[in-house]
Amino acid sequence: MTQGEGELVFLPLGGVGEIGMNAALYGFGPEKGRKWIMIDCGMGFAGEEAMPGIDLMYPDLSFIEERRKDLLGIFITHAHEDHIGAIGELWPKLKVPVYATRFAKNLLEARRLSEPGAPKVELREVKPGRRFTVGPFDLEFVPVAHSIPESNAVAIRTSHGLVVHTGDWKLDATPVAGDVTSEESFRALGDEGILALVCDSTNVVREGRSPSEAQVAENLSRIIKESPHRVAVTTFASNVARIRAVALAAKECGRQVIAVGRAMDRVIDVARECGYLDGLPDFLSADSYGNLPRDKVVALLTGSQGEPRAALARVSRRDHPAVTLAAGDRVIFSSRAIPGNERDVGAIINDLIDMGVEVITDRTELVHVSGHPRRDEMADFYAWTRPKTAIPVHGEALHLDEHLRFARAQGVGNVVKARNGSVVRLAPGTPEVIEHVKAGRLFKDGNVLIDDKDRAIPERRKLMQAGVVSVAIAIDERGEVLGEPAVDIMGLPNRGRAGEALIEVVVDTVGRTLDGLGRNKRRDSEAVEKAVDRAVRSAVNEAWGKKPACHIQVVEV
Repeated sequence: MTQGEGELVFLPLGGVGEIGMNAALYGFGPEKGRKWIMIDCGMGFAGEEAMPGIDLMYPDLSFIEERRKDLLGIFITHAHEDHIGAIGELWPKLKVPVYATRFAKNLLEARRLSEPGAPKVELREVKPGRRFTVGPFDLEFVPVAHSIPESNAVAIRTSHGLVVHTGDWKLDATPVAGDVTSEESFRALGDEGILALVCDSTNVVREGRSPSEAQVAENLSRIIKESPHRVAVTTFASNVARIRAVALAAKECGRQVIAVGRAMDRVIDVARECGYLDGLPDFLSADSYGNLPRDKVVALLTGSQGEPRAALARVSRRDHPAVTLAAGDRVIFSSRAIPGNERDVGAIINDLIDMGVEVITDRTELVHVSGHPRRDEMADFYAWTRPKTAIPVHGEALHLDEHLRFARAQGVGNVVKARNGSVVRLAPGTPEVIEHVKAGRLFKDGNVLIDDKDRAIPERRKLMQAGVVSVAIAIDERGEVLGEPAVDIMGLPNRGRAGEALIEVVVDTVGRTLDGLGRNKRRDSEAVEKAVDRAVRSAVNEAWGKKPACHIQVVEV
């Protein structure tokens, strides 16, 4: 190492300590002149109870925004939303080239960047297996099996050594669509000498091996062939292997495939462009659904995660304009509910069952497999790569902690426990966390981004729990109350525990409080607001058992 080379560092800004929002930085050089690359730029989904009014979350990239002149590019491992979904929103703050394979590039263009007002992102296509240089980094995309085509690990070479960032992967010799994770390729990287392996932790708590996509395809084919009437299949729109398997099964038994849902249409279009649906007839639109006999249709529907506006939810509520189901039809959930979505998925399943529809899930049939490795697959991978250091990523605290112990059991001499914001010096010296920088979350609230310190979220949580009381009072310059105060309540029950009307409780309390203040105190609007607020919260709490938020407005006339 020459004197001016500086350090090689790893800095996750998202995806470490959580599932989703993947964004990882690698930096090379002296601290004041370090050049950076980013691996992935993904989003997460907010739970409605914890984040009322918020659907999407993004990693806080302010650290690298402040250094964007030294950011050389964003490199996309694959096209899942938790790896690409933040680009449309956050790229304008970075404005650097985005490198991706053809499928990811085309899907990114079709999905996020086709929306009105979307930024004109500079997209550069990458060919897996070909090394290319960006600044001090020598990069190579290495194909892996996953639940979307063209998934890749990234081999990052610098003068300090080789780092392998796995992205999402599994071992699957028969993936239906997409690549295998090549033992030969990763053994070769291991022979080269891996300074650090930054590795997926999602399924490290599960023993054994994940079944293959080919096994799921066989089961889907059997279930569809045995079905007497309509079949609807819901899966992640991005799972091209599953889409292909359903289409092959439909073709074999003389059924037409109907694609329903905008996200599904986009993925299908890109998959056809890239050759992943070769040999299959074109899918029909939802408009053709009602013209086909019940035993000649297979519908591919969006909505596997219970999204209320997606096709399956609308079908379950009987308000889809083109697609209906009836008693005797089958719905196959070729998916698993992401944690936090179980209740919404369960509600749809219950609605379908009440309609007389047969619902098939992975609880009883092998109709879904994960795209992430279980422990035996990970043991093989560690044996191939033989890294000097392991850094668990892509998981919550439980997964990262279990992965830490697992890696040590595989003989890895050094395992680094990192979280979002941890700056890990990879070289020179033994890799370790050397400092922590700002990392957090941004929330998409309507058309604006807010950070986790914005008052809107805690205030909404409070409103969810106890509602709001609004009081408007007019007082003249002499301290006289003009007319009757205007009172409204929202989110409170009609009556308290003794049967009293809560609106009357509030009205009476406001009146008594104003009478008790006297003219001189009533001339101080701030004092009036505080007194009424305190009194109303106390009175409602006594009658109901909860203290509402109060909005007291005094108008001086």
